[in-house]
Amino acid sequence: MSLPELPGPNADIWDWQRLGTCRGEASSVFFHPDGERGNARLRREQRAKELCHSCPVLAQCREHALRVGEPYGIWGGLGEAERAMILKGRGRRGNLAG
Repeated sequence: MSLPELPGPNADIWDWQRLGTCRGEASSVFFHPDGERGNARLRREQRAKELCHSCPVLAQCREHALRVGEPYGIWGGLGEAERAMILKGRGRRGNLAG
């Protein structure tokens, strides 16, 4: 009786994260603290998005966030509401095609 073959390590799937401009930045730049609103939130999100837009792995980060449905934070230069709109649009197109 032979054992099933296990998949190999998949660290390469996450390697792009090591190259992100966000490495070394405080997570509070990308994820809002409880109760943050108004201008404080807008300024923090703008700073995060500026970092993202100069990032060499922006596309991989954005696609990851959309693929897994990241619910919080700035990922690939997109905020929570922006990702939700994209995903809603993708779902609508999928429904029209099907």
